[in-house]
Amino acid sequence: MRDALAIAMLPALFALLLCGFPVAFTLAGTGILFGLVAYGLGIFDLSFFGFLTERIFGTMVNELLVSVPLFIFMGIMLERSKLAEELLETVGAAFGPVRGGLAVGVTMVGALLAASTGVVGATVVAMGMLSLPTMIRNNYSIPFACGSICAAGTLSQIIPPSIALILLADQISSAYRTGQMMAGNMMPDPVSVHDLFAGAIMPGLVLAGLYIVYQIIFGLLRPHQAPRIPLSLTAPALFFRIMKSLVPPLFLIVAVLGSILSGLATPTEAAAVGALGAMILAASSRRLTVATLRQTMLGTMRLTAMIFAILIGAALFSLVFRGLGGDDLVHGALRELPGGVAGAIVIIMLTVFVLGCFLDFIEIIYIVVPIVGPPLFMLDVNPLWFAILMAVNLQTSFLTPPFGFALFYLQSVAPPQVDGIQIYRGVVPFIAIQLLVLGIIAAFPSLATWLPRAIG
Repeated sequence: MRDALAIAMLPALFALLLCGFPVAFTLAGTGILFGLVAYGLGIFDLSFFGFLTERIFGTMVNELLVSVPLFIFMGIMLERSKLAEELLETVGAAFGPVRGGLAVGVTMVGALLAASTGVVGATVVAMGMLSLPTMIRNNYSIPFACGSICAAGTLSQIIPPSIALILLADQISSAYRTGQMMAGNMMPDPVSVHDLFAGAIMPGLVLAGLYIVYQIIFGLLRPHQAPRIPLSLTAPALFFRIMKSLVPPLFLIVAVLGSILSGLATPTEAAAVGALGAMILAASSRRLTVATLRQTMLGTMRLTAMIFAILIGAALFSLVFRGLGGDDLVHGALRELPGGVAGAIVIIMLTVFVLGCFLDFIEIIYIVVPIVGPPLFMLDVNPLWFAILMAVNLQTSFLTPPFGFALFYLQSVAPPQVDGIQIYRGVVPFIAIQLLVLGIIAAFPSLATWLPRAIG
């Protein structure tokens, strides 16, 4: 009966989520309901609920998670400083004479914004408002243009500093520590956000590079759907605009990411520098007003509160799940899967991919990692490699119908002639590229692990 209740927790949770109930309350409510039922049957100790206060306190004083609202603040402030607008105009002008050049420019801008903001929604909306009308006006294929914008925006998921990587670092570190202690290793090596940031750089660049390769090939094979745009600026004027537009994001990238990877600052300290840098850029563009600051702070507060509420709800759910012996069941199931560790990884990645069609990446991180992480890490899976696989897989959740958030972001600002079907058609090749990169990382783990080892 105890095992049956533990197993039933998962379908009950997903059924309630699909009914539209708020994630944080669904996680907590499912945990409480099953805990009380199990207690009534005499198979659960209510003392497990007493551990929740320690979990909440540990979450609130977790220095790594303090960086989350700072990075969110930085991303929202940069959106209001019109950094994306200047970058898109300049890079679009530079690559316009190349077939498919506007799409290539969108990908390059997406990578730069990802490395300086880490917020998907702001990037997709900005590029959708500015680039999509230009691409349509210049006879670009609507599905191709929409797919390029959505895919470029999701680079913020994998290229650091990324909110997803920060949340993954926290959950993977906790799951790895638990799994190793269950396996008898009382002093496991820590998994830090520094390691995840370093490990995600090469996969992120490979992904962006493959996007560009596809866009260039598309332009060569279908020149009438991705035509050249004549250069409207002289070479000196274009060079001046490029330098003017690239210096601010490069400044932030060096200040934030460079300080973390070099060890000069912790992620929280670097996030504080980034938030200050975003305010300086907004002030330099004369867009830092009291109203802008207020809107940025309110947006930061809302998103941060949602993340922490989900985290607390997930902590309560996992306490009850483990109290019912769910972690032992998962460990046994993973160990008995055909193919051993490789089979377990494949099943987990398939599960995450399917969940990405219905749930947000934050929800998936807090539901899946605490459940499968400790049993998986008992099998000596490299936590950094697994975290990067998760990050790339979670990136597809922004593009997969029916609930891909990047699709909704773009549709909300797209011109009237763009419909949902065209957007869905456009993202299919980019989802295939993401899955290809996922396979490459799975086959060659050093792609995610060599840089963290190299920089120590």
